Amino acid sequence: MKVLVTGGTGFTGSHLVRRLLDRGHEVLVMDNQKGLFYDELEDRGAKIELGSIVERERIEKLVPGCELVYHIAAAFRQLNVPNRYYWDVNVEGTRHLVDAAYRAKVRRFVYCSTQGVHGHIKTPPGSEQSPIVPEDYYQLTKYEGEKVVQEYVGKGLDAVTVRPTAIYGPGDPERFLILFRLAKRGSFLMFGDGRTYYHPVYIDNLVDAFELAGTREGIGGETYIIGDEHYYTINDLVLEVGKAVGVPVRIRRLPFWPLWTAALICETACKPIRLTPPLFRRRVDWFRQVRAFSIDKAKKELGYEPKVDLPTGLRRTAQWYAEHQYV
Repeated sequence: MKVLVTGGTGFTGSHLVRRLLDRGHEVLVMDNQKGLFYDELEDRGAKIELGSIVERERIEKLVPGCELVYHIAAAFRQLNVPNRYYWDVNVEGTRHLVDAAYRAKVRRFVYCSTQGVHGHIKTPPGSEQSPIVPEDYYQLTKYEGEKVVQEYVGKGLDAVTVRPTAIYGPGDPERFLILFRLAKRGSFLMFGDGRTYYHPVYIDNLVDAFELAGTREGIGGETYIIGDEHYYTINDLVLEVGKAVGVPVRIRRLPFWPLWTAALICETACKPIRLTPPLFRRRVDWFRQVRAFSIDKAKKELGYEPKVDLPTGLRRTAQWYAEHQYV
């Protein structure tokens, strides 16, 4: 097939592009920056277009002829930008793409959303039916993007939405990096009791789910939470990261709310001078927000089975970090 992947030079998208190339597909990538993997993917045969999904005319030229579209691109973790930026990319950009896919009669459109649309899970495990309570503007705009996709499902587009849990794995230069660096030192400051649940998903498991979402028949209009088989307390996660780097980790505990207050002050002080804050609320919320889900629906309807467990995934990630001198 001819397949379009937006955000295809980033961490998540590049793993999907590699898999599609391995399957023998013709892969067209659109991203707004080269990223770490541009040269590798281009050498392997991906056709890469540098540009943004907010550029409607460019989108309308890329989509025709594609049988399958994976929409991974998003505004994510950009700080000190107006809310309008997130809206333009995550909502209006999605509308440009899904409209072009609808008019080009693509066979399947797969939208990558986030578990974050559910916010804090008060009664774990959550599911696709858990309340939608996004806790920041990124999460809000990702859900608004979902609504745009469903609007076109109502018009006849065959589309599926995937809500990944916390993605990690080799090739990720930031998401789990701070955990690995702190574990390598042998000491970890835990703000709170550390019993908050966290649900990882190893990148290969997620790509398996993307493939299923793109090919499984009879699932148009459905939404799936995709995570690993198990979720963990962040205490256990930190200890497992320590094992992956071969260092016993001593966890030291401090109260959470002073950290959250410091993050708020830091954000407020940095915003007028357009400086990226070294500490911000979305980052520190990791210590308090429960993220734990059932993946039963994906297992039953997609045939999804996460093959890589946490210790294996963390070891592979640790090896990549070491090889590239991140830790």
